[in-house]
Amino acid sequence: MMDTQPLYDLAPLARLMLVGILIAVGPLAWIALRNRGSTPVRRLQALTVLTLFLTFDLVLFGAFTRLTDSGLGCPDWPGCYGSASPVGAREEISAAQEAMPTGPVTHGKAWVEMIHRYLATGVGVLIIAMTASAWVQRRQAQRNGAPQLPLSPWWPTFTLFWVCLQGAFGALTVTMKLFPAIVTLHLMGGVVLLALLCLQAVRHTHWAQGRQPVNLTGQLRLALVIATALVGVQIVLGGWVSTNYAVLACTTFPTCQGSWWPEMDFAQGFQIWRELGMLQDGTHISFAGLTAIHYVHRLMAYLVLAVIWGLAWALHRRSLLVVQARWLAALGALQLVTGLSNVVLDWPLVAAVLHTGGAAALVVVLTWSLASSRVVAHPQAASAPSRAPRVSA
Repeated sequence: MMDTQPLYDLAPLARLMLVGILIAVGPLAWIALRNRGSTPVRRLQALTVLTLFLTFDLVLFGAFTRLTDSGLGCPDWPGCYGSASPVGAREEISAAQEAMPTGPVTHGKAWVEMIHRYLATGVGVLIIAMTASAWVQRRQAQRNGAPQLPLSPWWPTFTLFWVCLQGAFGALTVTMKLFPAIVTLHLMGGVVLLALLCLQAVRHTHWAQGRQPVNLTGQLRLALVIATALVGVQIVLGGWVSTNYAVLACTTFPTCQGSWWPEMDFAQGFQIWRELGMLQDGTHISFAGLTAIHYVHRLMAYLVLAVIWGLAWALHRRSLLVVQARWLAALGALQLVTGLSNVVLDWPLVAAVLHTGGAAALVVVLTWSLASSRVVAHPQAASAPSRAPRVSA
């Protein structure tokens, strides 16, 4: 069944889009009712914040899909055996499950995979609504001579482009049979999407509340940028660990396999373009290669945690971005606990999903911090945010 199934079958595409619209109707209706007396800017701000929240949930569910080995629960794209849901593919799924009961295609895994696709389509519809709203408001502001939005409508437009690119990588994840490089890029695409939405949510919220950015010294602002870059690199490394199933290459802490420097093959571990579990020459990746993948991620974690906690302490000591500083400290602790749990407790599902969620939350908080701050020329000018007069729209 799986061998003869076309990788792409666009027959159910219209029905999947309809499902996405139906999923998005709920959030859109809630925003319309809750903000029916508000300005269009306030409604756009509420839509952006809610889309950010739902996208974060989507990233978590994507991690759950990957960690439950449901990424190939439907072997074609965008539907399931050419159907818009596993209900229409009962016979095909049953045949595949009977042939391989613990294989990639089962009824449970098919539902997990398709729910992930439904949620992704719903988020895409919400981003389309964000983009349309931003352009309409810009045109109305130009016509009426009102103040422009804090961000150009090209921001949500680029976000829409990015979510379409994410959909393409989601398709490649399935059709290329979980190539580690493709799955890792798909994860990073989701993280970048979170950062794009967070930036817009923060700017719209500050605009609606009439708030000004927090003044930071150049050193603190640089520290924020460095921390964000390091977290991004660490997420790539973590994605590489997960997509290569290298978590259990080291099951002890702080040593690995009883050694501070275990046997590792970096050339194999970081050979990028290859199939899952294989090398480019067709041989299987060695345990030393998996160990290299795991241990590099662990060593990088020490540096990232030190930078995150140091940054949180510096911000809190200066009473700058205090809420964000507390979140950074707490999320660093969460990452440490869940990371250790993955190693010593044999990769429990809850800890693994939380570990991905904690990494995504770190990106959101760091983006929040960057979008809420600006550099000042003199250290003594650094201060808590001032409040400007509310801007009417």
